[in-house]
Amino acid sequence: MNNFAFSPFIVPVAGCLVGAVAIISGIWLEGHKRRMKSEERMAMLARGVPLAEIEKMLGVGDEEKPPVRDPLRSLSNARRAGIVLVSVGAGLILCFLVLTAILQVREVLSGAAAGLIPLAIGVGFFIDYNLQKRELSRFGLEVGAESGSSLDR
Repeated sequence: MNNFAFSPFIVPVAGCLVGAVAIISGIWLEGHKRRMKSEERMAMLARGVPLAEIEKMLGVGDEEKPPVRDPLRSLSNARRAGIVLVSVGAGLILCFLVLTAILQVREVLSGAAAGLIPLAIGVGFFIDYNLQKRELSRFGLEVGAESGSSLDR
């Protein structure tokens, strides 16, 4: 009986489908909200409601614009994420190396490979941190070691 419902791949496929449906429905819902809000505005304008009254009732249309990001905060976040991920990766590798030494089972070393993933992502964050720092210095905003600690406040 070669039925798809009894396949061992049904759980991962269903998991991916649930994630895809959640993302697509979120995007659709956001578009629907915008469409409804603009239709409400257009209907109120068609009835002759003054713009000040519409803004008071529905709010100003600027909330759809993303807020301006602080470049120093972004820099600080990249550095913090890099530190955490490199630490987690190094900790996982060290944990499995010590576990291999204690148990004397070589196959446990394969768990240390799992630590390479956050370690590599953390290194990527450090590269991003340095690229952002270089880009900010091009705009005349110098970020040094002494000002780096004040970014976290």
